[in-house]
Amino acid sequence: MDDKKLENEEEFDMNEIIEDKEPEGQEPLQESLHSEPKRDNEKGSLGKDIRDMLIYFAIIIAAVLLIHNFVGQQIEVSGSSMEATLHNEDHLILEKISYETGKPKRFDIIVFRPYSDDKKTYYIKRVIGLPGETVQIIGSDIYINGEILNEDYGNALIEDAGIASEPIQLSNDEYFVLGDNRNNSKDSRNPVVGIVKGKSILGRAWVRIWPVNSFGVLKHQ
Repeated sequence: MDDKKLENEEEFDMNEIIEDKEPEGQEPLQESLHSEPKRDNEKGSLGKDIRDMLIYFAIIIAAVLLIHNFVGQQIEVSGSSMEATLHNEDHLILEKISYETGKPKRFDIIVFRPYSDDKKTYYIKRVIGLPGETVQIIGSDIYINGEILNEDYGNALIEDAGIASEPIQLSNDEYFVLGDNRNNSKDSRNPVVGIVKGKSILGRAWVRIWPVNSFGVLKHQ
């Protein structure tokens, strides 16, 4: 009897089990309904992280561009026109702040565009003559306003005065420049380059960063 009763109870309980499964089957649905806001929160958090990251990179890029355009940039020397001060493949930091607030001084090493119609070509030379001055080269001597300029930046005596064999009067925005390698430099003595306009000057060579054994601030004055 006990065994039979157990069998009947099992058969009877089947309806209860089936009925009980219906609400159980709803539980995953309820969990799913409750989990949707969590997914939305996760998506919102991910979207915020991506947005913050994009803003961060935008700020970094803007800062780099500002520094590059208005503060300084890395440049590489090509050629021997500034020897023995600078050498081919020297890496320098070009500093621009000085000329945003002031003007080039005598003996500054500057980077400029020699040709107004060529924005990709840059020269690096040393300022010799300043706005308003008269420059002339007689023999191997440089004259400023009729007086010999005492300087020792050149690595040799000047052999060719070029257009500076005659007095050159500089206007209020003009500079006369020379390479330190006086006999192997295309500079203001050459009529193709000529006088440098202030608006063509990009900045002042500040620090040599390569090669490492020559690291240091460049001599200007």
